[in-house]
Amino acid sequence: MSTGFKAALFDMDGTLADSEPRSRWAWQRLFTTYGLPLEEAELKTFSGRRGQDVLAERVHLFPVDSTVDGLFEEAMGYWAVAEVPSAVAVPGAPELVRAVHAAGVPAAIVSSGRRDDVRGLLAELGLAELFAVIVASEDVTEGKPHPEGFLTACGHLGVSPQDTVVFEDAPAGVAAAKAAGAACVAVTTTRPGSQLTEADLVVADFVGMTWPPVLDGTRARP
Repeated sequence: MSTGFKAALFDMDGTLADSEPRSRWAWQRLFTTYGLPLEEAELKTFSGRRGQDVLAERVHLFPVDSTVDGLFEEAMGYWAVAEVPSAVAVPGAPELVRAVHAAGVPAAIVSSGRRDDVRGLLAELGLAELFAVIVASEDVTEGKPHPEGFLTACGHLGVSPQDTVVFEDAPAGVAAAKAAGAACVAVTTTRPGSQLTEADLVVADFVGMTWPPVLDGTRARP
């Protein structure tokens, strides 16, 4: 596989920022408020997907006058006041992003989160100026695992998906990257390596990763 990548596409939550505890707390709070059970195994399936898509599959569980948009806004209200620590960078992620930038390679964020939340997290990490493009949940019709977000980012950057590498943490994101035709590096911050085997490379974190990444099939431990 060629490593002459012309762009790098990064997921946000769980890939650059360890913000999953905040999201999980918000989902738990939403479901608990309505007296609905939310098992750990089910909660894990939310990772990497748009909140609206998750809720559209479950809106029938909520009171009959509930709407997907209304429930999503309620969940985001809980997200904003989550009783968990602020997000921190995934180890090695800031250094990798800066290496991409130093090489003169354009980078984009492709996130299932909202644009304002993505910008806030990038500001917290000190990386806001290093991304040419942000594709957020409101910019696509189909969320991950559909490839629309990655294809949209490639269009904005003027590159072919086959010339890009995607950095992801969730099965839905990996599936979207591969469906777009991109190479994919998956990090086991939120899911075990055994659930990320579609990726070209699976790592525990980004510490010591160089640009371009060497996709030699190395796998992190499950």
